[in-house]
Amino acid sequence: MDLVLAMDLKGNLVVHGKSGQRETYKPLEWGCSPTAEPVGFVKSIAPRFIYIADLDRIEGTGSHDRIVRECARNVASCHIDRGCRSPDDLLTGYHIKNIVGTETGGNDLSCYSGGFLSIDIKGGRVIPSGRDPVDMIRQANGWRFEGCIILNIGAVGTENGLNRETLETMRAAYHRKLFWGGGVASTADIEMLCDAGFDGAIIATALHHEKIPLSWIRRGRVC
Repeated sequence: MDLVLAMDLKGNLVVHGKSGQRETYKPLEWGCSPTAEPVGFVKSIAPRFIYIADLDRIEGTGSHDRIVRECARNVASCHIDRGCRSPDDLLTGYHIKNIVGTETGGNDLSCYSGGFLSIDIKGGRVIPSGRDPVDMIRQANGWRFEGCIILNIGAVGTENGLNRETLETMRAAYHRKLFWGGGVASTADIEMLCDAGFDGAIIATALHHEKIPLSWIRRGRVC
């Protein structure tokens, strides 16, 4: 299973917050990196894989495309959610894998090809449609994405941990690569994701709180 370092970008800095309350996110000036400047952040932590959420572009207030490309050059793979709104709205560059999030991707997700689908969840429902996540995951089997990310936005930054039954139900519903992000609190949660058959885990807060070894994120794989 891949281990992927999550980075939220806002105002040209790596920021941190909880539960998707983006107006409260602050520069990540603690943790594993001495700097919140994105490229320096990546070079300091030296992860193999990164996931970037460009919060400014998702909200339509700015863009970090140049910074994202620079970060991507320093890793083996960079998953990027930049608020894609159509199949023409994708980022090109070395090591970049585009993410189409349900939050911004529009009503017809079948029109995209390649990259990853992010099923963005708040309060147990997919945003913005309010659909049941498992139903949407099942439908996603018929779309042309390389894989899918279950992003529990409400759990981001909380370290609340995971529920085994939920993981097993979602894994059984999808037949391609499946990653989980949000609420991963410990190595026990990583083991639970491995046991459930997930292909990747996206982590941040637990790493910065030293609950998951830095060596794991640098290696980029467990189990």
